[in-house]
Amino acid sequence: MSSRTLVLGGARSGKSAHAEGLLTDATVTYVATARRYPDDPDWDARIALHVARRPDTWHTVEAAAPGDLAALLTATSYDDPPILVDDLSTWLVGVLDDAGAWESPASDAVERDVDELVRAVATCRTRLVLVSAEVGLGVVPSTPSGRLFRDHLGALNARVAEVSDEVLLLVAGIPLRLR
Repeated sequence: MSSRTLVLGGARSGKSAHAEGLLTDATVTYVATARRYPDDPDWDARIALHVARRPDTWHTVEAAAPGDLAALLTATSYDDPPILVDDLSTWLVGVLDDAGAWESPASDAVERDVDELVRAVATCRTRLVLVSAEVGLGVVPSTPSGRLFRDHLGALNARVAEVSDEVLLLVAGIPLRLR
């Protein structure tokens, strides 16, 4: 079994459900990277669907700050339960938010957080499954913020894929093995 798996896919491609199905252990640490927004009931409903799908024996950790995820992965040991991170794209939104990168795109803080996360993924000592959106297959976004996000996420996905043992792409719910 691979120790690090990256599961990529577009919106509603089934990437999260597929990633969950890769882990058959009774106990899993599920790392939720999405921030909650009090004025967005649709977002809360999406989060609720993910929560309802997970087994009761899975432990959920919310990685609210960018460094939380890297710290959690770095602190693992070989006999820890597997970790599922869902997902890197919402983690990146938090990184961009905290760095103020939407207004000032040339942010060293974003690169530092990404470097720290990639190192943590590469050295994680327990089974790790990461989910991320694949945004590089569509049209070039028409807004500067859309292009900023697409470019940073594409680079993050490439770097995480480089240190992963297995990379899957879900298209219309069908997993394709890239590595």
